[in-house]
Amino acid sequence: MEVSGLHVRRGGRPVFEGLDLEVAAGRVTGVLGPSGCGKTTLLRALVGAQAGVRGDVRVLGLPAGSRALRRRVSYATQAASVYDDLTVAQNLRFFARALGAPREDAERVMDLVGLASEAGRRVESLSGGQRNRVSLAVALLGSPELIVLDEPTVGLDPVLRAELWGLFARLARGGAALIVSSHVMDEALRCDRLLLLRDGVIVADTTPSRLLAETGTTDPEAAFLAMIEARGEHPAPHGGRHAGGGEAR
Repeated sequence: MEVSGLHVRRGGRPVFEGLDLEVAAGRVTGVLGPSGCGKTTLLRALVGAQAGVRGDVRVLGLPAGSRALRRRVSYATQAASVYDDLTVAQNLRFFARALGAPREDAERVMDLVGLASEAGRRVESLSGGQRNRVSLAVALLGSPELIVLDEPTVGLDPVLRAELWGLFARLARGGAALIVSSHVMDEALRCDRLLLLRDGVIVADTTPSRLLAETGTTDPEAAFLAMIEARGEHPAPHGGRHAGGGEAR
């Protein structure tokens, strides 16, 4: 995936002004930064779902959003994008049929995200974290080559978060390219590559070990703050960490 000269404006204000980026297969690329820094806008641009985009965004050799990419690229948004009045299994079988994936793929992805025991429950009866896992399962149907996940671990307990990050690593080892956004800086350590965003600018393109070594810190949040201070900027209140909510830009 290659991005060249990405410009995006939202609400009359610039979000990105000439961003360049390349993402390789076989790795988990984390896009991290405080809420409002542009994570969701970037992910939407990568899958061709963002309006007002200028520049060249090519995915698997094709323009982002091309019809030919629909079965090769998956995208899970922050908000659960499934049907409340259907059960978990019914949702997954419906989307599997729409994607042309085998019917048994529904069972496969339910196992992957730990929802096999909830297969017969309506989505409306699930917790917020479970609903997000149903959306994640939909994104894994059909074994896509590029998987774009926007805050996939929001609302999940630490044990399940660790299990899902293990799943992301296995998918990457299987050859997929994963792009995962998060505002929880501790999750940076689970990525192969880190893109740290602040106000629409990539302030670091690095790895977890290099980030800690170069800043002389022991945790990702302190490292992020150190990088901001080194740029002569002031960190956001609470160190840029937010308890929840969607992306402001």
